[in-house]
Amino acid sequence: MTVSSASSKAPGRGRLTPPRRFVPLLATVALFLATFGVGALRYEAFASGQVFANLFIDNAFLIVLAVGMTFVILTGGIDLSVGSVVALSTMVAAATLRDGWPVPLVVLAVLVLGTGFGLLMGMVIHHFDIQPFVVTLAGMFLARGLCFVIDVESVSIKDEGFRDLATGVIELPGDVRLTYGAVVALLVVAVAVYVLHRTRFGRTVYAVGGSEQSALLMGLATARVKVGVYAISGFCSALAGLLFALYMLSGYGLHAVGMELEAIAAVVIGGTVLTGGSGYVVGSMVGVLVLGTIQTIISFEGTLSSWWTKIVVGLLLLVFIVLQRAVARRTGPAR
Repeated sequence: MTVSSASSKAPGRGRLTPPRRFVPLLATVALFLATFGVGALRYEAFASGQVFANLFIDNAFLIVLAVGMTFVILTGGIDLSVGSVVALSTMVAAATLRDGWPVPLVVLAVLVLGTGFGLLMGMVIHHFDIQPFVVTLAGMFLARGLCFVIDVESVSIKDEGFRDLATGVIELPGDVRLTYGAVVALLVVAVAVYVLHRTRFGRTVYAVGGSEQSALLMGLATARVKVGVYAISGFCSALAGLLFALYMLSGYGLHAVGMELEAIAAVVIGGTVLTGGSGYVVGSMVGVLVLGTIQTIISFEGTLSSWWTKIVVGLLLLVFIVLQRAVARRTGPAR
């Protein structure tokens, strides 16, 4: 037996075992396959390609939001402002389009606003050494309040160019259609995977989440990373807001209420540890797909209240937190 093949087996066992850091991710993938499989067996049209594509279409904004949240949680932080920034982004987009701004300028303005908002919170967290929970909670109230400064009513988006983006689709084999928003979400996931696993910044994100003190002793740019992840989260929140505006074709101060909790739930179900240092963006995306599959099953059932989604998600959160704790106790520190 070669050294490489021997190392792929667990000590004292004759079977292949995955590295423990992949266990939560594999559990999430298995859960998604199981839930989608249940839907496919129970409902005739559930297993169609378009239903699967709809999971990305209907949850594109949440996928992007979960990507930004993954960066933050990997460092051991949290961002409670993302849902409010989504709402603020829809309001800014709708109001500026109503005032006649061109679509490219609106997109740029919203992304700069969201990134700057996240950057400001990151700087406050780092320079004043305040808990992220407190700072982002303040950011949540601030962003939500700014929505109603712009307008207290829902603002409909009537711009022709923006509506063309909202209704445009990409034809795929098998008569499957994918919206531009879904494509953007997949591109964001791909870029995030590259940044986290192929750049110094990404490796430092994991190092800070594992042990900030150790990262400092290694000479890593921990300050830049701690601030940077909140700027990334702000950018993703603004982009998610634009995708949500495409989805709803309106801006409203009460959009995305509680969406920050959905993003956190998707990240945790996706296998990212809340204390930081372990997790994958792909897992967060699969976590969103799990939530979307549950909603789709309830929609196909027709007789169940939408509140059952909250109940199931709550149970899944408890299961995955217990799973993470069990893996950590069994294997020891991930060093």
